[in-house]
Amino acid sequence: MVAENPILDYCVSIVFPSFGKMTINRKPEHGGTITYTSYEELKADFISEKLHPGELKPAVAKAINDLLQPVRDHFENDPYAKKLLTQIKQW
Repeated sequence: MVAENPILDYCVSIVFPSFGKMTINRKPEHGGTITYTSYEELKADFISEKLHPGELKPAVAKAINDLLQPVRDHFENDPYAKKLLTQIKQW
């Protein structure tokens, strides 16, 4: 059900506001890679089952990881941030 789908919530609340688009890498036999430029397009394809949940989930995970990577890099490479992270993990 679309109304109770957290993956779609991530798309509308995080992915599209951050990137303005979303690319789904699919196998050629499933239509190949597709880029959505609006949440409404993605949602319509999901509802009509043109977009399978098994294709959407990895794309959302990748998009969120792409957003988080600069934060991870900051805590890995900045000495002060790295020290704070170590301290926080001890608590």
